[in-house]
Amino acid sequence: MIAPLLDRDCILRCHRGLLSSSLFFILFCTLVGGYASAQNYPIKPIKIISGFAPGGATDIAARGVAGNLSKILGQSVYVENKPGGSGNIAADFVAHSAPDGHVMYLANTTIAMPLLFKNLKFNVNKDLVPLSLIGYGPSVLLVNPNFPPRSVSELVQYLQKNPGKFNYASGGMGNITHMSAALFNSVAGIDVVHIPYKGGAPSLVGLIGGEAQFGFFSIASSIEFIKGGQLIPIAVSSKKRSVALPDVPTIAESGFPGFEATSWYGLMLPKGVPVKVMNQLSDAMKRSLENPELINQLTNAGIEPAKGGSEEFDKFLTLEIQKWQKIIINSRISAD
Repeated sequence: MIAPLLDRDCILRCHRGLLSSSLFFILFCTLVGGYASAQNYPIKPIKIISGFAPGGATDIAARGVAGNLSKILGQSVYVENKPGGSGNIAADFVAHSAPDGHVMYLANTTIAMPLLFKNLKFNVNKDLVPLSLIGYGPSVLLVNPNFPPRSVSELVQYLQKNPGKFNYASGGMGNITHMSAALFNSVAGIDVVHIPYKGGAPSLVGLIGGEAQFGFFSIASSIEFIKGGQLIPIAVSSKKRSVALPDVPTIAESGFPGFEATSWYGLMLPKGVPVKVMNQLSDAMKRSLENPELINQLTNAGIEPAKGGSEEFDKFLTLEIQKWQKIIINSRISAD
């Protein structure tokens, strides 16, 4: 006897059952796969993406941390440079990378200035999460040896007498070196031309070569040129003098009380990294920043080491975004 044909409703019920089972299987595999990845992390080399050219302070901080994390995590950690866009090209790359903890962004102060940029393809608050601060460092105000001023007061007077005739270098539009100079130019009442470069190292080359006459730079990237006499330091941008340059006065004590524009460096991850991985990396960073070798390396480069960990960075980043937002609005600064 021939079996009766299945009616339409029966067929639909079967299809729905198979579809539900398939979806459940896919979801189950995804969850199990994510759990397994978190359990076995790290399962491949870890990339730290730096948004600036090799040789600058951001790059120095990245490479110092990479070596320590490699030892702690038992996996290769290396730095990849993606310069341009004031670090935003690299930040966007990481923001849209897989949130598995194998790609990090080496952020500096610019990440706390989203208001500078009109067409960002990522949201710092929604697409990235702070993992750990690495350290803090003032910028140093440098002049080319062939440029006459040797103090803040001499620089201001010289530039006020020659409006629009001289250039200052920075590591890029919106970079802390740009923002430090913009703040200084505003309070000093000087008119100068801005030459933005793709990173701290290229901007140093521009200053040494005479394309620019002065500028703010990280102590980390410029200390060897200062020691060699190729560049002259006349002030630092922090409230207190730098341990690396104890004889160089602050801008605040050079006639501009209250002046402060300090850089910082930290690691960020794409939103969605498993909590277990996040905690593992946070703890690894705390351990790294307790390493005397790394502490010495950062200090010699003019970077004051942070305590490390996501909690410290999370609170700090919120305050930094609020601080720079006010300065950008009041000074009407735009990087676009």
